[in-house]
Amino acid sequence: MSPKITTELLKQLRQVMKSPKYVQEPVQAYIVPSGDAHQSEYIAPCDCRRAFISGFDGSAGTAIVTEQHAAMWTDGRYFLQAAHQMDNNWTLMKMGLKDTPTQEDWLVSVLPEGSKVGVDPFIIPADQWKRMSKALRSAGHDLVPVKENLIDTIWTDCPQRPCKALITLDLSYTGVSWRDKIVALRSKMAERKVLWFVVTALDEVAWLFNLRGSDVEYNPVFFAYAVIGMNTIRLFIDGDRMTDPAVREHLQLDSTLEPEFKIQVMPYGSILSELQAVGAGLSPKEKVWLSDKASYALTEAIPKAYRYLTPYTPICIAKAVKNASETEGMRRAHIKDAVALCELFNWLEKEVPKGTVTEIIAADKAEEFRSQQKDFVELSFATISSTGPNGAIIHYKPVPETNRTLSVNEIYLLDSGAQYKDGTTDVTRTMHFGTPSAYEKECFTYVLKGHIAVSAAIFPNGTKGHLLDSFARSALWDCGLDYLHGTGHGVGSFLNVHEGPCGISYKTFADEPLEAGMVVSDEPGYYEDGSFGIRIENVVLVIPAETKYNFKNRGSLTFEPLTLVPIQTKMIDVNLLTQKERNWVNDYHQKCREVIGAELERQGRHEALRWLIQETEPLIRVQ
Repeated sequence: MSPKITTELLKQLRQVMKSPKYVQEPVQAYIVPSGDAHQSEYIAPCDCRRAFISGFDGSAGTAIVTEQHAAMWTDGRYFLQAAHQMDNNWTLMKMGLKDTPTQEDWLVSVLPEGSKVGVDPFIIPADQWKRMSKALRSAGHDLVPVKENLIDTIWTDCPQRPCKALITLDLSYTGVSWRDKIVALRSKMAERKVLWFVVTALDEVAWLFNLRGSDVEYNPVFFAYAVIGMNTIRLFIDGDRMTDPAVREHLQLDSTLEPEFKIQVMPYGSILSELQAVGAGLSPKEKVWLSDKASYALTEAIPKAYRYLTPYTPICIAKAVKNASETEGMRRAHIKDAVALCELFNWLEKEVPKGTVTEIIAADKAEEFRSQQKDFVELSFATISSTGPNGAIIHYKPVPETNRTLSVNEIYLLDSGAQYKDGTTDVTRTMHFGTPSAYEKECFTYVLKGHIAVSAAIFPNGTKGHLLDSFARSALWDCGLDYLHGTGHGVGSFLNVHEGPCGISYKTFADEPLEAGMVVSDEPGYYEDGSFGIRIENVVLVIPAETKYNFKNRGSLTFEPLTLVPIQTKMIDVNLLTQKERNWVNDYHQKCREVIGAELERQGRHEALRWLIQETEPLIRVQ
């Protein structure tokens, strides 16, 4: 993969950083974050500004360009990818390693005295602005908002912002009407004595109104904001999609509703002026609730004394706890997904030895089998189909330049998922189509032990997910191994495959406690640069646990796997497993056989069923 040549682009950017046409006074550094105006992780092509300027297109990273330097901060998932995709104009800053400076420390070390650091105020979250501004100010520099995005001024062929049709979801999928969600939100607002609530995250807007879209690839969301008052609802959205009769009926736009449920539809671009008007009309003690991750621009529209900021919104928390309809939908989606993967792995077992299957062909085949399932909408992220050394690139996506052929001599890692109308899936399986080495089996088994340790964990109500992260690493740590990514993330219900406020990661202590109904992934791994990658991932549901005692009456929780896809037993060194771990694998495989077997039978997929039965034979310890 040849890196993007950025010399000319950086020259142009440095010119506009000094141009009075775009900046009130010259900026000595310009920050290009990953996100969009909604702080989304996955973004539309028109918002891929960091990828445009640097060539690095991973989902996380921040570029900073000064008059002499260009630097990129990203995390351990992307070290190898960023190094491949960027030319030598760029310095890679490996976040999480102890010698890597923070963005603020690096800026202070390279900038001349009294510098101005520019950023688009719509793209930077308010909490990040506050932290960065304070650090720069204490060193004599200023963080300044640059009204026009400077990347956009040099990006001549920037794509249009998408504005695609909406999907309405009825109660059989959502379990709760949008009106009831508004009522619940207003009661949370009343509890906090807040008059207005600003919805900025795209998945929160979609969830609140029981609508989905396709403006962002892999994420069924659409570009919109909402402002909820105690008796008003404003939805900021562009295009003719609100003329669709199904959408109008769903939102009851033409019905005579009680005034507090009447939705005012306004242009997407008018959010800032409308918020400024709300801010100007507030009397003392009246508050506006925003996420502290809302953009600096929108946060500043409300005078400081009237802001009520929280790291997680009540919508974010309500969305994370799946109701009975959503939980059932997630179960159905994972059954369909397992059927597709049984078909795929059965196909791969036959085709890989012929030497004709590449990473791209395998990824396309996975999508083909998924698309045959009921209510399939699209993939939930770009498929990570990686063999041999490519497996060590944690968020690898095969492209023609890197596309390897699967073989019987290498480990194959497939991390893939789908959006079905009834749920979102994300599953990783690591397999060998020949005979794995003793070392490969040993590493795989340590990862499996970590996966089981999380999946079988029983923990008190109120436990935060980050406390479980070391459970997944313990077997690896015992042997001096580790992996540079979190162990789990929240998963949406036909929404974003990564969602807050819960997760299982050492990287954050700001996660909300796990509670019954939350859905997270369990995905430890191990990666040997230049050789192979191993990851075992299930999506799991938090459920109440029955325990012998009940300390302080607080109750306990555990996990139920929603993903039901066999874990390749020939990759397991059975002698490294305890009896309890062997039982877990056997019980898990028995459930795969019963639940997925019945569905394969129902769909008449007899060959895949035979594969499933063969792959779920019980483990027996070799004496």
